[in-house]
Amino acid sequence: EVQLVESGGGLVQAGGSLSLSCVASGFTFDDYAIGWFRQAPGKEREGVSCIGCKDGIKGSTYYADSVKGRFTMSRDNAKNTLYLQMNNLKPEDTALYYCAKGTGRGTSTEYDYWGQGTQVTVSS
Repeated sequence: EVQLVESGGGLVQAGGSLSLSCVASGFTFDDYAIGWFRQAPGKEREGVSCIGCKDGIKGSTYYADSVKGRFTMSRDNAKNTLYLQMNNLKPEDTALYYCAKGTGRGTSTEYDYWGQGTQVTVSS
């Protein structure tokens, strides 16, 4: 059974940092794209970052323009754990953050399993 469990969210002041974790189980971690998404109230879900979601170099990482230079995604294949280090947080980063498993790798991948999410709130 595929499971994704996020943790690490919380309340932080603007300019602060948080580190999210996503522990995955039930699949071979390195065989699939895996990504972080977020959804703020009243807004559509958006992709934040992903690994293995672009054609070409295996393990290449993608970041949304809104988080480039501030967020860093990494993974520990031995622990089946995905991380998202978020620095210089802004109020507009406030959202429910999810990790998700891709159906494969590459640009055309879709996401078929989602965690329950962890709330990040950034106060101004």
